[in-house]
Amino acid sequence: MGLPLMAQAQDAQNENVEVIEVKGLAGSMAESARQKRFNTRIVDAVVAEDIGKLPDNNIAEALQRITGVSISSNFGVGESVTIRGISQNRVELNGRSTSGSGRGGISLEDFPSTFLKTVEVIKSPTPEMIEGALGGTINMKTVRPLELKEPLVAFTLDAEYADKTENWAPRFNISAGTNWDLGDAGSFGASAILAVQDRTLRRDEFFNLVTPTELDLDGDGISEQANNAGGNFLVRSQNTAEQKTEKRDRTAYGISLQWAPKELEGFVYLDINATELDGGQEAYSVLNDSKDYSDLVLNNAYGDNHGQLHNFGSGSVFVQPKTWADFTTNESTSNALGGEFQLTDQLKVSGEVAYTKSEALRTKSEFNLRPISREQYEADGTITEHLFTITMTQEGDKVPGIAFSDSDALLNPDNLAIRQFTHQRYTIDNEETAMRLDLEYSEPFGIEFIRSVKAGVRTTDRDYELDRHDLRNNGSELKNLQTSVSYNGVVRPTWADEFDDAYGGFKEINHANSFEQNGISGNNALTHYWVYDGALLAYDINGTYDRVKQMLDGSSHALTGSLDDNMVRNTGSYANINEKTQALYTQFNLDFDYITAVVGARYVATELVSSTYDETGQYDYSDFLPSLNLSYNLSDETILRFAAAKVMRRADFGELSPALSVDNSLVTGTQGSYKLDPYRVTQYDFSAEHYFANGGMASAAIFYKDVQSFTVSSSSCVADPDTITGQNVTEYVNVCLLDTAGVSQSDVTYATGNQDLAYVEAQRDAGLTGIVIDTDVNGGSGEVVGLELAYQQQLDFIPGLGFATNYTYADSEQPDGNPLLNISNHTFNGQIYWESDGIQLRVAYNWRDKYLDSQDEKRVRPVGALATGIYNRTDPDAPFFDPTLGNNYRDSRGQFDVSASYDVNEHFTVIANAVNLTGEPIRQVTELDSPWLYSEADRRITFGVRGKF
Repeated sequence: MGLPLMAQAQDAQNENVEVIEVKGLAGSMAESARQKRFNTRIVDAVVAEDIGKLPDNNIAEALQRITGVSISSNFGVGESVTIRGISQNRVELNGRSTSGSGRGGISLEDFPSTFLKTVEVIKSPTPEMIEGALGGTINMKTVRPLELKEPLVAFTLDAEYADKTENWAPRFNISAGTNWDLGDAGSFGASAILAVQDRTLRRDEFFNLVTPTELDLDGDGISEQANNAGGNFLVRSQNTAEQKTEKRDRTAYGISLQWAPKELEGFVYLDINATELDGGQEAYSVLNDSKDYSDLVLNNAYGDNHGQLHNFGSGSVFVQPKTWADFTTNESTSNALGGEFQLTDQLKVSGEVAYTKSEALRTKSEFNLRPISREQYEADGTITEHLFTITMTQEGDKVPGIAFSDSDALLNPDNLAIRQFTHQRYTIDNEETAMRLDLEYSEPFGIEFIRSVKAGVRTTDRDYELDRHDLRNNGSELKNLQTSVSYNGVVRPTWADEFDDAYGGFKEINHANSFEQNGISGNNALTHYWVYDGALLAYDINGTYDRVKQMLDGSSHALTGSLDDNMVRNTGSYANINEKTQALYTQFNLDFDYITAVVGARYVATELVSSTYDETGQYDYSDFLPSLNLSYNLSDETILRFAAAKVMRRADFGELSPALSVDNSLVTGTQGSYKLDPYRVTQYDFSAEHYFANGGMASAAIFYKDVQSFTVSSSSCVADPDTITGQNVTEYVNVCLLDTAGVSQSDVTYATGNQDLAYVEAQRDAGLTGIVIDTDVNGGSGEVVGLELAYQQQLDFIPGLGFATNYTYADSEQPDGNPLLNISNHTFNGQIYWESDGIQLRVAYNWRDKYLDSQDEKRVRPVGALATGIYNRTDPDAPFFDPTLGNNYRDSRGQFDVSASYDVNEHFTVIANAVNLTGEPIRQVTELDSPWLYSEADRRITFGVRGKF
């Protein structure tokens, strides 16, 4: 029956060079199957066809081909993954931590795939692995210099076309490595990698506020019943179009040095990796709203099979064009000095000192307008909003069409006044120093079935700091300028055309390909508008400040000094977290001929100190994490596996700080707690794997996760004196109401269906509105249960043809009865490839079912299974309790990706690939399956050349 699995796994670990020499798509898939087969854990892997040549250009997009893995995208680019429905995972580099702005490590879109030979997804941990992954650990493995058989130089030069921005973006990667025999001094190897990328992408989104409303459609005085449980129609209001263009520049490099002495089996290594990112978003948010939602025009209105109202109009409408921008710079490093030595025939020792750091600066800016009737002001000096009427139409799944009675509402600067200019700066520093020492002793105690025992210790010291500064003018924000700025004692708006004529900066936006993937029901007036240039906010914020300073010169809001002079520290947002951990583990590698096992436990203690600007708290806890990985060789080709483990994940840094973070509108905010326990999961896995000729594999697995220590949000309505003059109640349905002015309360209540914007404005002016503060607390438990099926084969009847496919079923439940976030019931991946005479073709398809994307989403907050319009998702004893209120689902979606390459000769390969070839959009739906958000991003098509010498 061949070697026992443990021995085969040990042999496989000593065959690193074989991994490097994998050729072609069939070879890479066969090597992936081999690594799964000979691992002592439940592992899946993506293997490079050659050095720096993963099947996809993006690591997350490559991992979505793996069973049980789904990805989250940003601007259509794979960013992070969920493993068996869990998003709290770890991203490691060669088995050690990486550093990003959060807990999990570097974003997968920020690390170049060309650095890697293999990416592992480890679903069942062993005691030696670093704690912190609930779904699994992603381990990115690079090539060690002493693994190279000969000197190597490889490069890739690509040009990527994004069809929404119509932009060509360059991407260049080069790697080189060699090693030398130093005679008595041993051997030495060095490798270096450089990757540069510059891309511009766009995302279009259209979304609504959705309000359940009782309506009389035919005017007979009797309200009709909508086709949903509550009988109320879902009325779209606050229609918003957001169009964002993002620029991303990335430079990454890696250096690896390795030395092996001649007389001692082992090596010492030094790894230096760094990534520098610059990125800015030029974004526009154009919203229309109504002063009176009871003034609906229902002549042609009807309800669909979800209760969604179609083809209706509204009076007293106004528009709000907003320009906003994000700009982020991030420098992250991951450095390690370590070694591994076989001191005796039985004793192996290894150790490492690793230092990771991420330094990020994020700026957020806004420049907003407000519709003010210039004609009315010039006639009698009153400041009056410019109002008109709106008509909405809907065709199938397309973006709704919108027509204004004033066709120039968003294009005529005569009726748009300067309302607000804000600027915020966030600095985030996240660094960790980790040290580990591991000892492995083979065949201890003379007991034959104990192949080895391994033990080790690891300590970490991590510091996370968040600081924020805001633009202030004598302590106040520059907001509501259209009704508060006076010149010589007279309040006067500044209209956009006056600003533009004097200082410049405005432009007209009208993309020819807006929402071309979703389609528009006729025309949508929100896609053609006149706004302040977002590029000036993102890339020339000082120039924008100077323009506003000139505008306010001589007024009641006059500015002095530079932008930096007027940036004030927001002490309420300051957070500083120091976290120290000490971990000990012992694991036994057991071999009973056809049964092998890795069994042991990890003990980890955590010491946390969380500080705000004026308060410090401390919280300590410990976890005992036993695990078992058991494999049985049913035959030479078939393996049965069982795994059980306890795993934990510490809360994210934002959840651990009691610092208060409030949005610019003074409507919502968040607050954490340093006393949060970690997430804790007990998990079980059982799988069967069958391997056959030429890299063929069939596998099935069932898994169960018992999730404890859920973090849930507890809301309260907090009184704040700044809300009276500073709160923006345009989205009035999300503004909490106070029973007593100036007194905070635990109950969160909102306006009812017959209370409109004017009512909430009056409550605000009377001090009877508050800020909804969501505080994280430990909640109850939940579970995830699922099934994974996978199959891959090379087909003999057509040489070079092969395919791989997998399916995952997952069912989950959290304490409130909802499913867990980001878990699809059904996920499918398939790819078919053909290669012959240097030609490689591949078509890949990924599809996942609808999943819960967020809860208590403010735009659909009143919408739940009951559709009553009454908000009660937290109190089961109160009337109209509905825990599904505000549930926001990502609708089911599939995507085709294709790739092709041709080996011109042994040195050069030309390549082409396309991501989201058919341009599939994204739709978000409510608990009642009615769409409320439409989103789409670029198709990306790449052409390039690879060289290897």
